[in-house]
Amino acid sequence: MMAICGIDFGTSNSTAGCMVNDQPTLLPLEADKSTIPSALFYDFEEESVYTGRAAIQGYLSGSEGRLLRSLKSVLGTSLMDATTEIFNRPFTFRQILATFFNDLKQRAEASTGQPLTQVVLGRPVHFVDDDAKADRLAQDTLESIARDAGFRDIGFQFEPIAAAFDYEQQVEKEELALIVDIGGGTSDFSLIRLSPDRHHQLDRMADILGNAGVHIGGTDFDRLLSLAEVMPLLGLGGRLAHKDAPVPSSYYHQLATWHTINFLYDRKVKRELSEVLSEVADRARFQRLVRLVEERAGHQLAIAVEQAKIEACDTGHADVALDMIESELRLNFELATLEAAIADAVQSIDQTVEAILRQAGVSPSQVTTLFFTGGASGIPSLRHAVLGRFAHAKLVDGDRFGSVGTGLVIDASRRYR
Repeated sequence: MMAICGIDFGTSNSTAGCMVNDQPTLLPLEADKSTIPSALFYDFEEESVYTGRAAIQGYLSGSEGRLLRSLKSVLGTSLMDATTEIFNRPFTFRQILATFFNDLKQRAEASTGQPLTQVVLGRPVHFVDDDAKADRLAQDTLESIARDAGFRDIGFQFEPIAAAFDYEQQVEKEELALIVDIGGGTSDFSLIRLSPDRHHQLDRMADILGNAGVHIGGTDFDRLLSLAEVMPLLGLGGRLAHKDAPVPSSYYHQLATWHTINFLYDRKVKRELSEVLSEVADRARFQRLVRLVEERAGHQLAIAVEQAKIEACDTGHADVALDMIESELRLNFELATLEAAIADAVQSIDQTVEAILRQAGVSPSQVTTLFFTGGASGIPSLRHAVLGRFAHAKLVDGDRFGSVGTGLVIDASRRYR
């Protein structure tokens, strides 16, 4: 049994698990932690690679190098075959993603004490929205990486279905559950009938009434908050002094998006920024952007914005230092500011809930349970939008970072037993 595992390779965090004493168990991957940030840090000084929390710490310690996060977001996109310079040579994003995945597998094997050869991998309902070919390419690429890492048998399961299998362990009677999985990169939904009588069945297709998803998640909330509240401090929305034109916005969008931050460190982009600086009306604010790029502090800023989002959701208010931009500069706002910044994204997610109900031919009153999981499922306005449709449904909060991984282990044990 221990050769069988489930892996949730997430946009922000990843897990791996196996059956232990007939129980689905997430493995310790970094010290005693069952989650590991999906991050790599290429340390230029040591010419070494760090993963997970060590990667983030290596970057924050000030070591010269390259931090990469949100790796899953490039699957199915043209960036997959693009290259970036690391250790003075080109690396494709496929190579970078494989480096993290291989390390994840090795950590799982170190926990079990033996090779892992059979796996069920989680996947969003859509890797790429409205593009079946790109979506298939994303899964094929991940499967190829898993096979190169040493897995012999590889299956896939929609992440919200996996979360449903985790929840079903505690179900005492038949329920019609809407699984709400708001992750780092996508928001995914499944409508599924759950029952203790069918818990051990391999084929559950008759119980699945619908699946839907949209490529919006926690990293998008970070991006939208950053664009609304932080990037204006760096000159976004400003004007060029001698032209009737705005300051180019592409730099700010790259800086606000986890997996494109490193593109700003290209020599050509740095030259462009110097040229724009000579033309902007508000030189002081744009100089902040230039200095941030020169100091390669983009990920420090992204981490601060992410922290501010979490703090606002937890306490209703955020007050976070932005010393990486300028000494004593702070980001200070109320929860309502975050909710205004992400309102359109929340509406798109809510429309996806409406779509899955139409697809399944189910009315909100027929749904008995709402099961929330995913690292971004705690956004108050998002929860309010979803809950507003289901006044009589039971609300269950799963393990935000572990329900999908646990369900993948259950699925793997059924498939490969």
